[in-house]
Amino acid sequence: MGIDSSRTAFERTRLSLGGGVSSGLRAAMRPVPLFVEKGRGAHVWDLDGDRYLDYVMAWGPLVHGHSHPHVIDSVMRVMTSMQVVGMGHRLEYEAAEAVLGSVPGAQRLVWTNTGTEAVQVALRFARAATGRHRIVKFTKAYHGWHDSVYASMTADDTGETAVPASRGQSPHAHADLIISQFNDTAAIEKLLASAEERQIAAVLVDPIMSNAGVTNPAPGFLETIRGLCDKHGVVLIFDEVITGFRIARGGAAEKFGVRPDLSVFGKAIAGGFTQSAVVGRADIIDLVEDGLTHAGTFNGNPVALAAVKAAMELSAEPGVFERLDDLGAAFETAIADVLNSAEASAGLRRVGSLLQFVPHGQETSLHGTDGLWSEITVGMVESGVVFMPSGKIFLSTAHSLDDIQETAALLERVLQRVPARP
Repeated sequence: MGIDSSRTAFERTRLSLGGGVSSGLRAAMRPVPLFVEKGRGAHVWDLDGDRYLDYVMAWGPLVHGHSHPHVIDSVMRVMTSMQVVGMGHRLEYEAAEAVLGSVPGAQRLVWTNTGTEAVQVALRFARAATGRHRIVKFTKAYHGWHDSVYASMTADDTGETAVPASRGQSPHAHADLIISQFNDTAAIEKLLASAEERQIAAVLVDPIMSNAGVTNPAPGFLETIRGLCDKHGVVLIFDEVITGFRIARGGAAEKFGVRPDLSVFGKAIAGGFTQSAVVGRADIIDLVEDGLTHAGTFNGNPVALAAVKAAMELSAEPGVFERLDDLGAAFETAIADVLNSAEASAGLRRVGSLLQFVPHGQETSLHGTDGLWSEITVGMVESGVVFMPSGKIFLSTAHSLDDIQETAALLERVLQRVPARP
C-alpha cells in the first residue's frame, strides 16, 4: 500500500491545523496518520482509493462497523426534517428509554456530547449529591483531557498526589484529586475509611482500565469498592466511554454484576455520531431540578439521538455480543499463535471485542506503544491493515473470521522482517 497521499495531506494539514490532527493522540500513528476517503463495514479507503482492514474503528465507537445501514438510514430520516432545534423532540425520550432499557439498574440520564464532558457532569452530580468535593481516580486511568482528571498517567505516578499530564494545566486543577492503584483493594479500603474526613465525593473508575493496558478487575475488587462507597456515602462512577455497549449490551454493570451509582457513556452509544450520556440513579440525576446546572446547546441533538436509538436497536439484536466475544477469542488465538511462532516477546490481553497488545516487560501507554508494536503498525499499514498506536484493537460485528485469518497471515509476514525483541 502506498501512503504518499496521506503523507502529503498530513504535511498540508499541519500548515493550517495545529499538529496536523484533530485529536492530539492521532499524531502518534505510524508512519504518518492515514487520511481516508470513506469507510464501509470493517474497511476504510485512503485518498488513493486503497482499501485497508480497520481495527481502529474510530478509536472505539464503531461496534457495528463503518456506515451501518440502519444507523445511516435512521440519521438521514431525521436530517431531512431538522438538525439541532433547542427544543424538545420525541427522540429525547425514545433514545433515553432505549439506553435505560439496556443498562442494569439505570433509572434516569442526561445527554451530553463527549466523554470528557460527560465525566465532568458526573463529577458535578456526585459533589451535589454528597456535599463533598474530592474525587478518587486510579493511576494511568484516562477520563478525558480536562485539567481536573488528566493526571497521574504513568505507572511511576504511584503517590496519592496527582501529577499533571500535560503542559498548560493549572497548578490548582488537581487539588480535589486523590490517586489510588487499580486492583489494590487495601489501598482503596484505606482511602475510603477516611472518606468523610477527606471530603471524598466519588470514586471514578474505568472497570477494565481501557486506556491503560485493558486489565480485568481482580476478583472482588469492584464489589469491594461498591460496598465501601455504600458504607461511607461515596458515589461510585463507572467511566464506560469505551466499555459501554462494547463488552456487553449493559456494559461493565452487566458483565461484572456490579451496579454503580452513575455511569458515563460515549463512543459506541451513537454508532459513530457525537453523543454521550450520564446514566444512573434517579435521585442523583434529578438534582438537575434542585439547583444543579446542566446545560449545552447541542445536548439532545436530534441527529445524534437518532443514531443512539439505532445503535441501541442493533445492540439489542439476539447474539450480537456473543458474536463479538467469539470474534475477540478468535483474534486472540490467531494472533497469539503468530506471536509465539515468531518468538515475539509480546502477548495480548482481551475483554470481549477489545484487545491490547502487550510487549513483555514494557509499559503500554495511552499515547502510543513503542518498540515492536510501532514496527508492526508500520509493516501492517503497508500491507493494508490499520492498527492504533496504543496497541488497542477494536473489533466490530462487521469483521469476519476471514478478516482475522488474513490479519494473522499478514502479521506473520511482517514479523519475519522484524527481529524479535527481548
